[in-house]
Amino acid sequence: MSEAKAQQEVLIVTGMSGAGRSTVGNALEDLGWYVVDNLPPQLINTLVDLAEHAGDTLPKIAAVIDVRGGALFSEAHAAVQALRTGGANVRVLFLDATDAVLVRRFEQVRRPHPLQGGGTLLDGILAERARMSELRGMSDRIIDTSDMNIHQLANAITEAFREDDTPGVQVTVMSFGFKYGTPTDADAVADARFLPNPYWVPELRSSTGLDAEVRDYVLGQPGATDFIEAYAKALTPVLAGYQRENKRHATIAIGCTGGKHRSIAMAERLARELRALPGVAVNVKHRDLGRE
Repeated sequence: MSEAKAQQEVLIVTGMSGAGRSTVGNALEDLGWYVVDNLPPQLINTLVDLAEHAGDTLPKIAAVIDVRGGALFSEAHAAVQALRTGGANVRVLFLDATDAVLVRRFEQVRRPHPLQGGGTLLDGILAERARMSELRGMSDRIIDTSDMNIHQLANAITEAFREDDTPGVQVTVMSFGFKYGTPTDADAVADARFLPNPYWVPELRSSTGLDAEVRDYVLGQPGATDFIEAYAKALTPVLAGYQRENKRHATIAIGCTGGKHRSIAMAERLARELRALPGVAVNVKHRDLGRE
């Protein structure tokens, strides 16, 4: 076992059907994990080998394995044990829920259990429990999702597996021009057209909100900084709520007429304010910069 493989972080996500494996996979992807769903257990070691050759580009791998693999799943226990014996850094996360909750969840989506065959949902669940018992016994962590909704489960995964520098929410502050249309993916839209337009100042017309002379002109107008500070304060509980509800990405758009002067200067200043908030990472995008 090479040192690189030993340092490779591998998480096996498994458990009962209907207990939330898809939700967990999505939450891990949001945290930067490379997630492979429905991986045959025999290929786990191959995946680790590929990640080793990828180096730092794939430092954390999550493989979701379950009874959908059919006969292949019977080798899951042996595959995990072989990795551990070989020195790989492997953890197993097992998701569970009560029989009654699992039955209700399958009934809500109107899908059969993968193991029920010609029997009942409960027959399939009991058969899966028997098949899962060995893997459950070697799990490093078991999460009972019976009393969790998808947001609560995702938050639990985020708390368990996030790194200290992982943002709670990634915010894109986007400038745009109203004459080119409002961004369809914006979670909030602000209008900077209440400020005088530098376009009508001849010496500023060819510059943009990224240039100091335009920035100073825009932010020096009455109400400009007051608006940004008040808007950032209003967004503070919103972004905190996004984190609680496991909304990991948000787009805050600020528009002016053409997206060249006012909106850019205001977006850059708003981004600076939002970067001071806990758990918030910010990038800036100027959608219409360069358009005529």
